[in-house]
Amino acid sequence: MTLQQEIVGNAMQMAVVNLRPGQTVYCEAGKFLFKTANVTMETRLSGPSGGGGQQQGGSGGMGGLLRQAMGTAMQVGQRMLAGESLAFQYFTAQGGEGTVGFAGVLPGEMRALELDGTRAWFAEKDAFVAAESSVEFGIAFAGGRTGMSGGEGFILEKFTGQGTVIIAGAGNFIDLNPADFGGRIEVDTGCVVAFEEGIQYGVQRVGGLNRQGIMNAVFGGEGLSLATLEGNGRVILQSLTIEGLANALKKAQGGDKQGPTGGLFSTHAG
Repeated sequence: MTLQQEIVGNAMQMAVVNLRPGQTVYCEAGKFLFKTANVTMETRLSGPSGGGGQQQGGSGGMGGLLRQAMGTAMQVGQRMLAGESLAFQYFTAQGGEGTVGFAGVLPGEMRALELDGTRAWFAEKDAFVAAESSVEFGIAFAGGRTGMSGGEGFILEKFTGQGTVIIAGAGNFIDLNPADFGGRIEVDTGCVVAFEEGIQYGVQRVGGLNRQGIMNAVFGGEGLSLATLEGNGRVILQSLTIEGLANALKKAQGGDKQGPTGGLFSTHAG
């Protein structure tokens, strides 16, 4: 059943979720804002894919416990490799309806995605905010060559199952379908928030190793690569990149090291 939620706010949006009695929603640690007193909160290392959001008791005896422990360790290892939070927080309404509030970590928009079980969704790292327990959270890898050449998007969040998942990004969102633009769009690698299964994600070099290619990389501010999105499906892009926000803050503090060249010569102050 669809999660009852409302996204409120403008520059820094929040998701207010209304839980039915016994209904559970989970979030990445650090995305919780508030809850009503009748909503219980529990922090676990295991995700819903390890048992629908429920702790497995002694099912299967010692073998079942061992399989559960190994499954949890694998999930934690994947999230650690991806740089994600190691734990999830679960919220369940007890004795009546309850309310929970969540938010992202950057100024920007939020979006509720409805999964019907036929298509998965992929999102950038840290986009996940919260989901009902029928949605499974996983880690996907875009592929060695894609990830290493692009510098971003190598590790993606993956959502499967049925239900509502809430994601967040920076700046404003725009929804596009590559099929409406000849089947392919090219995007700054930091602007991709999420896309449906069926969209082919890749990374391509900006221009060739010629004068114009070098000018694009050094002075264009995009570096050497662009993300490519092909196919027929929904794509969500954001207007603000984390690198762009970091550079703006450095500049405001008088510590901007990027200068007019950007791109290849941009540096990050330690």
